[in-house]
Amino acid sequence: MRLLSALALAALLAGCSLRHAALEQMAGALAEGGAAFASDDDPELVRAAAPVTLKLIEAMLEQRPADARLHLAAASGFAQYAYAFVQQDADEAEAVDLQRALALSRRARLLYARARDHGLHGLALGDGPEAAGLAFWTGMSWAALIALSKDEPEMLADLPRVDALVHRALELDEGYGAGALQTFLIAYEVSHPAAAAGSTARARGRFARAMQLSGGRDAAPLVALAESVCVREQQKAEFDALLARALAIDTRQPSPQRLANLVAQRRARWLLARRAELFLE
Repeated sequence: MRLLSALALAALLAGCSLRHAALEQMAGALAEGGAAFASDDDPELVRAAAPVTLKLIEAMLEQRPADARLHLAAASGFAQYAYAFVQQDADEAEAVDLQRALALSRRARLLYARARDHGLHGLALGDGPEAAGLAFWTGMSWAALIALSKDEPEMLADLPRVDALVHRALELDEGYGAGALQTFLIAYEVSHPAAAAGSTARARGRFARAMQLSGGRDAAPLVALAESVCVREQQKAEFDALLARALAIDTRQPSPQRLANLVAQRRARWLLARRAELFLE
């Protein structure tokens, strides 16, 4: 009986060990899965596939709630999906179908809130190698949520927490995401309610740093500066030049920026189509 009990216990422990190893391997694969999307040349394929991956990450988090890698993957995944597909669709629909635009905007808000909450859960686990990414994606998604919640002005009370997250990300890794953090700050510098004289100059500094970090291969900083600063300063010629540079970036060859560049180029074309609305003369 002792031998049988020992064998049963050994089998149980082996099963637990195998299950743990399988979960660990799957968690690692899901946490790193964004790299496969990043180099894809078909945004519509990614649009269709991403929700399945995001739900798998959430299912895995039920088994591994203390895995910061998965919280980071969820926060970044939901934030990027909301921005690249849902919010952009809402922006494009506004001129032709206001009700659809409002519905898409509400969905984007829910997705940004989901990203923020995953990020906050990850941050609550303490500092680790994912801390900079968690601070960035939590702050970015929270800022986007506030920006889309114009009918809820009380949400502006959360801005100090967003500021703290952004500053924390800068402290931990000012070059995070090969310039993604700096690109986000281009718009954040000038759209913040507390923005004052000199904010556009700081935004231009963020742009220069983002371009340096990306090696000039990222269209997003070009689009961000055109939309956030050139429109604000009514610099039409610079607006045109920046968007032309963004559209000239070659997306035919695989690269870590490929999908992001295709998304940025879509927004560049949308901005150019609205040129007459954005500039007074």
